[in-house]
Formats: sequence, C-alpha cells, structure tokens
Amino acid sequence: MACLPPNNSVIPSQTCVAQNLTSMSIFTASLIGIVSVIGIIENLLILAVVGFRVSRSIISIWILNLAASDLLATFTLPFFSLYHACGASWILGSTFCRIYSSVFFLNMFVSAFLLAAISLDRCLVVVRPVWAQNYRSTQLVGKICCVIWALAVLFTIPFFMFRDTITLGKVGLAFMKLFFAFLIPLTIIILSYVVVNSSLAQRGCRRPFRFVRLVIAVVVTFVLCWAPYHLFIVIEVMAPKDSSAKKVATNALAISATIGFLNSVLNPILYVFSCPDLCRKIKHSLGAVMESVLKCVKNKVGEIFFVLFAEIEQLST
Repeated sequence: MACLPPNNSVIPSQTCVAQNLTSMSIFTASLIGIVSVIGIIENLLILAVVGFRVSRSIISIWILNLAASDLLATFTLPFFSLYHACGASWILGSTFCRIYSSVFFLNMFVSAFLLAAISLDRCLVVVRPVWAQNYRSTQLVGKICCVIWALAVLFTIPFFMFRDTITLGKVGLAFMKLFFAFLIPLTIIILSYVVVNSSLAQRGCRRPFRFVRLVIAVVVTFVLCWAPYHLFIVIEVMAPKDSSAKKVATNALAISATIGFLNSVLNPILYVFSCPDLCRKIKHSLGAVMESVLKCVKNKVGEIFFVLFAEIEQLST
C-alpha cells in the first residue's frame, strides 16, 4: 500500500497537481469514493444495529469486531481517493502517510485473522459440540478478539517503522503480508470448512444450501479481493528495476488495493445477511429510521406551508 508518488516524494503544498491527472486516476478516485461511501454507511449500520439492538452473543461479537475493522478501513478511503484525485500525489505529509498506510495494514491483518477465527469457531461447533457447549462463551470470544487486535497491531508495527526501507526489507515485508494476511488465513478458512463438511457427511447430515453458498462466497470473496494486491506487491518488490513487470505491478497496485478495500464492504453482506435474525433487525431498523425521517420531513413541509399561507393572508388583507 503506497500513498506516495512513484518517486517516493511528498508534495508539501496543499494544492493538487492537476497535470498528473489521467483518466485512470479519475476512474480510480471515483471508484474509491463509491466504495468509501457504501462501506462507511454499511458498517455504521451494522455497528448500530448489532451493538444496540441485538442481544450480546458469540456471533454478534465476531460481527462487531469485523465491522469495526472494516469501518476503520473505509474511513481512510477518502484520503486514498484524494491521493488519486491529486494526480497520484500525497499532499498530507509523510507522517500522516505512515499512519494512513498502517491503518490499511492493520485492517488487512485484523480482517484476515477474524475471518480465520470465525471459520475455526464454526468448525469447533460442528466437530466438538460438547466442548463448544461447555467452554465456548462470549467472554472467551471477546478475549480472542482482543488477542487478534493485539497481534494485528504487532504485525503492523514493522510496516510503520520500515515502510521506506531498503529493497531487501521490502521483500521481507511483502512476503510477511502474503503469508500471514493471506495464505495462512485462507488455508485455515478452507480447511475449517472442509473439516465441517467431512464431519457432517460422516454423520449423514445434509449440508444446507445456505451453508454451502456461504462457504463458497467467503472463500471466493477473500481470494478475489486480496489475491491481486498480494500478487502485484510481490511482483513489484521482486521484479528488476525499470522492468516492464515492475511498471505494470506499480500501476496496478492502486486498483488492487481498492479491490482489497472492497472486502470491507462485502464482509458485512456475507456474515450479517447470512443470519436471518440479524437481517430482520436491520430491515426493522431501516424502516424505523425511514419512518422518522419521513415524519420529520412531513412536519417541516407542513410548517413551511403554514408560514407561507399566513404571509399570503397578511398580504391579501
């Protein structure tokens, strides 16, 4: 994730560099803006409904932490959009650039760790139901989430400290992301659902279509959102300097990072809307909000017309 121009310089002035604008920059900035708006609204809605209208449960704790991580990521997207709108020039200073990049990496690790933990949790419920009944609790899951955030912060520190380090260090950081934020979590997710499917098959239980659809959606979404970013970041640090592969990878990183952010928009859809009870509560909350908004608008319009008619009567007399 790079927020500096290709030559690693920071534009000190607060004005955008219009001459660097290209059609690709405009498209990328627009795409990021759309993803940002959808992600912020969606994750705020999830936090509000799950946090205040749903009784505390294990699944709600997983979803709250996932939504908090995704909201943190989508809140930083407007700065990424500004970067592209200014012709791929960072105008907010190198310190904020490090902080912004670190938030991106923090979300990457938290999201990957949480998805892996949720998959393991589902696996334990099916494979070890007695153990899950006795020891699986909201307190335990809350502690696990705290550990996940702590680990994610720990993994993010090297990217904050050595973001502009020598090439050898960049190679190490790139492969660290590849393994700990993509390959290992993806392996855990796939193996967990394979074990669940195998366990259900041995018991002669029929896998519900909702479960199969969710498994396929989780794996495919995770791969499609994050594989391009990790692929291009590895190519960028491994390809020879001034090679065509390095140039292509550098140019493709902006779009691939945006696709990675798209995972923060799709996560709530996959995990929240796969739960019918949460779906009903969200629909009810949206209905209540729309009803109050319409009532407010109706009252305001009524007040405006009342004032207008009163003024017309005064003028006529």
